[in-house]
Parts: sequence; structure tokens; C-alpha cells
Amino acid sequence: MEKTLIILKPDAVQRGMAGRIITRFEEKGFQICAMKLITIDKNLAEKHYGVHKDKPFYPRLLQYITSSPVVVMVLQAVNGIAVARKMMGATFGSKAEPGTIRGDFGLSNSFNLIHGSDSPEAAAQEIALYFSKEDLQSYERANEKWVYDVSGGSPE
Repeated sequence: MEKTLIILKPDAVQRGMAGRIITRFEEKGFQICAMKLITIDKNLAEKHYGVHKDKPFYPRLLQYITSSPVVVMVLQAVNGIAVARKMMGATFGSKAEPGTIRGDFGLSNSFNLIHGSDSPEAAAQEIALYFSKEDLQSYERANEKWVYDVSGGSPE
């Protein structure tokens, strides 16, 4: 199982799409390990998006991500990072394929609805920004054997 941080950004929350997006992940088979609604302050935004500090879009990115509440979640699945990123679609809604979250719900090239970790290392760092180890839940789901083939002893 691989954990990833997902942020439903201000436009997703303001447009009332959080439930629909969360449902997509649950229906795919992702397990929610932690979730909360927060407003990201400038300090936290700078930590999270520091890799973009020297890029021209950085000030607008900070303004956008701190403009309204967001839903932050830790989701878990086999190959969770790659699967979540495929579900999210291309960064810009205008270029994202239909069937993806951004492809179905987004048109903007700056408001892009959702963030997902891009590597296991990034996921670990990002999760630690928003959640303590005690916040992360571990539990067995009754439907696990129907999400994955576990006949070999571990999820496939």
C-alpha cells in the first residue's frame, strides 16, 4: 500500500465538488487514512510549494492556495501515487482528458482543482506538513478482498 497526499483546492471546495471528487477515489478503491478541512496559511503554503519559489507563477499560486478552505486527505492504495495522478489528469484542465477529475470538472490553466503527491518522497514530506502520525488511521475494510485480488496473500 502506498500513501499519497491529496488536496482539494479552493476552487474544488468553492464549487461544491469535494464530495464528488472524494467519491471517485473511494469508488476506485482508495482508503481514506486522514482528512480535514483547513485554510492553508502563507507559511504552510511556502513550505509546501517551496520548490516553485523561483518560478513566475509562485506568488499567484500562494495567493490561490491560501484564498479559501481546502480539503487535505491522505489516501492509500496499491500504487496509490501513480493511480491518483492518472485519475487527476493533466495539470491544466483545458488539456486534461475526459474521464479525469480535471478533464471532467476543469477548464482553467491556473485553478486546477486538486493536488496529489508526485513521488513517495514527496508524499512523506507533504503528509508530514498537514498530519501527525497519530492523525493517520489504519483499519481493515470489509470490502478489501473485493477491491484487490488477495488470494495470493497480499493485494494485487
